[in-house]
Amino acid sequence: TLQWETLGKQFVEYEQVAPFLIPEDQQRRLLDFLPLFLKAWEQSAGVVVFPNIQLLASEVSKLLTKEIKRNLNGKPAEEARLALEQFLQRKVEAEDGHLLLKSVYLLSQTDLRTTRNIIGSGLPAALMQCLYLFFTFPLKKNRDNGETSEDDTQTQEMLVEIMVNMYREEQGVEELLAADKLQSLIIATASLWDQCSHSWKAPTGHVLRTISKAQTKTSIVYLQAVDCIKIAVQNLFKLADTLPASDVCEAASIILCFVKDSYPVSSALLTEFESNDGYQLLLKILLRCEGLQQNEGNPYLNEILHMLTCLTTCGKTELKVSGNIVHPQLSHFDIEWTRSSGMTVKNLQAFQVLQSIFQKSNDQHLCGRILAAIGTIWAWNRVNFFLLEWTLQPISQFTDIIHFKPHPVQVQFFKLVESIVLDLSYVPHEILKKVQYLIKENIVPFCTLTALQCLLSMTQKDLLFSDIFRDSGLLGLLLALLRKQAKILRKSAGTHLPGLEEGTEKELNAVMLKMVAALTVRSVRNTVVLKDYGMVPYIKIFLDDECYRNATLSILEQLSVINYEEYMSIIIGALCSSTQGELSLKLDLLKSLLRILESPKSHSAFRTCSGFNGLLSLLSDMEGALQDPPSGLWAAFGQNCILELVFYTLQGITAALHLDPVNSNFFQRSGLFEKMAEDLGSLGCFWTQGEWQIPLSLEKKRTFAEFLDAAFSSSEPFPMWLKNCIWILNFLDHMAKGTLHQESYFKERKPETGEASTDDQEGPQGQEKHPVAFERPDNKLPATAYRLWGNPEEKLDMRDCTIVNPGAVCVMVRLLPKLYKDGHAQLSQEIQCAVVDHIQSLVKSEKSRQVMCESGLLSTIITSCQDAFCNERHPLHPPLTRVFEKLASQAIEPDVLR
Repeated sequence: TLQWETLGKQFVEYEQVAPFLIPEDQQRRLLDFLPLFLKAWEQSAGVVVFPNIQLLASEVSKLLTKEIKRNLNGKPAEEARLALEQFLQRKVEAEDGHLLLKSVYLLSQTDLRTTRNIIGSGLPAALMQCLYLFFTFPLKKNRDNGETSEDDTQTQEMLVEIMVNMYREEQGVEELLAADKLQSLIIATASLWDQCSHSWKAPTGHVLRTISKAQTKTSIVYLQAVDCIKIAVQNLFKLADTLPASDVCEAASIILCFVKDSYPVSSALLTEFESNDGYQLLLKILLRCEGLQQNEGNPYLNEILHMLTCLTTCGKTELKVSGNIVHPQLSHFDIEWTRSSGMTVKNLQAFQVLQSIFQKSNDQHLCGRILAAIGTIWAWNRVNFFLLEWTLQPISQFTDIIHFKPHPVQVQFFKLVESIVLDLSYVPHEILKKVQYLIKENIVPFCTLTALQCLLSMTQKDLLFSDIFRDSGLLGLLLALLRKQAKILRKSAGTHLPGLEEGTEKELNAVMLKMVAALTVRSVRNTVVLKDYGMVPYIKIFLDDECYRNATLSILEQLSVINYEEYMSIIIGALCSSTQGELSLKLDLLKSLLRILESPKSHSAFRTCSGFNGLLSLLSDMEGALQDPPSGLWAAFGQNCILELVFYTLQGITAALHLDPVNSNFFQRSGLFEKMAEDLGSLGCFWTQGEWQIPLSLEKKRTFAEFLDAAFSSSEPFPMWLKNCIWILNFLDHMAKGTLHQESYFKERKPETGEASTDDQEGPQGQEKHPVAFERPDNKLPATAYRLWGNPEEKLDMRDCTIVNPGAVCVMVRLLPKLYKDGHAQLSQEIQCAVVDHIQSLVKSEKSRQVMCESGLLSTIITSCQDAFCNERHPLHPPLTRVFEKLASQAIEPDVLR
């Protein structure tokens, strides 16, 4: 502060004596003061406490202006340029020119009032003359130790920063018009770009863009009076044929800035630009940018395209167009779109340049930028889509040629078409007809694929498209194409040739199936069309390929709405004919079946199509699948996957029995529970050999629920066979209660970030794996990674549960003797007791006892557990006797008495 106070006093003294000094002494006193001022500035980190700073700025700027004029006065251009360079460069510490330049540079960064004092000194016009000379007359090399003044970037940066600070103010632009160099510099950029100083190109462009943004009515009249834009356009036409595309873009972007930025003030420069074929110039320049590398000239190319996009809204009058809205339209489409607010297209000439570039160019970057520009114009105001499409039809015309464009451009284009529906809520019928024709012709498979994905996205948005694409013939076209592909698949018998084209074709088949699935969902009429086309036999061919399967199943599920029997026949037939290794196919078919069985109307069709026998045959085919260690084809799958197949099979049976007395009676009367017990017992985890070994006593006794928790939540090692047995018994328990089909033990889960999911039971690398919600403890996953009973509060109260499928309890009893393994006698006996106690808890209510008696549980206990039932020393004898007594109190059947 003391230093600034001292400087303030010194400057006051200068002010007092300056009027009485001759100019040379006055200038010397000021130049002697400036080093002290700069030193104080540096030491105070730019914090200035100087009350007379505006006056100082005015004095220093006037002196700099005077010295610049003195160095320019009467000299030829090149000599004047050299004199300026020598004057402003920092040769020694006390160089006057550099001292003045640095002082003005620092003062111009203080505040607006100080900057305006600098502007009032005449410096804007003087520096414009300097910039013109520096830009248009490059210095020759090999001077001053081989270096040129162009290397002094510090001097250049200070000059440019001063000019930018002055010219961003309208006052600064008005002041620089005192010299005639503004239009000269603008024209020079358009005519001498290849001859000018390379190091001054970017700084000159920066300064001129700053001036452009601060144009005034006076500056526009000035430029118009000297035909500045006209001459610049004419010169650029010449350069456009000779200069590299990136250089032409850089020069043209400067001219276009003045045209675009001046429009809010006056349309004069835009009119002059248009009258002199400015749009043809831009088209010529932009088409020359084909093949330009991503990093070569892109900033200026993108700038031109941005300004051209902005010019589409520059016009005196609103476009007056009218078009007929073709129906049907989406229910939420607002016909009063003309009332929307935002910038509207008024300049079709400017837009035609964008349109012509897309039509004539196949350059990926250029075409992509045009599509992005169209999207921007639509975003400004939704009316712009209609104004353009009802006049120039850009999207409609682009559809005719889109297959010629690079793949990324095709993707971007159809995203734009999709946005018409998704963002504008409008159905462009004429455009969709052309897209459909493109699909029919299939000239470029990738383009066809992208177009179909676009229509698929629309169809999934609203059911209206199910009617639109049926009436337009698209559904029939897709069915015909799929019939042809199905015949090819049937002939090839699953063999296929490698190659990229085949990959695209396969993906196209998948999307066609998805499209048909989307068109038939919730549309009985479209499903009837599919059936009437005789497509059902062909559609089911696609089941074998996993990439087609989900869509195929969706189509078949829609078919079930009109014919459950046909659906059940296809699914049950596919399940029965699937091979042992087609585990994924079986799971997908079972999950589809479960979705259909949610409807009670499907249960009869399931029964009549041998659904129960079909599902039980799956269990029969899995003989030995859960033995430890696994063998044969089953070794390729993890035991989790096999257990998942068991689960979904039992789920399907439970769903078909749910609240259906006819099916329940059929299943019981046909002895299918006995067959189920036999099939489950042969899976490999249950004991099938030898006699029971009866331990004298049990060291500990756990409940069935505790076994479940201990097997999968504790650190106690349980053998694999026992874990599998407990899970199957748990499935049967839920089946007995009629809730198995509502359970979700196996869910697709995404692993946590950075956490590798492993499974000791999984097959070799590359073998398909089925992620499941339930995992083994040896996976070292947290307890939340699998589900047993859910939250404790969600557990069913065993005393109040109702038995819905008593035959499942009989199956549990039949499996009871098989809950055994050599070497695990104590553990085997303990789980057997836990299961019997659990069964006893199921028959406490009178209603449960009644249904259990009707199911033949008494006979099952006697026949299946005769050794334990008749041996008083057997640990299972007491609980089995209690179960028997409870049931016998309800009713004793004649065969039981025998």
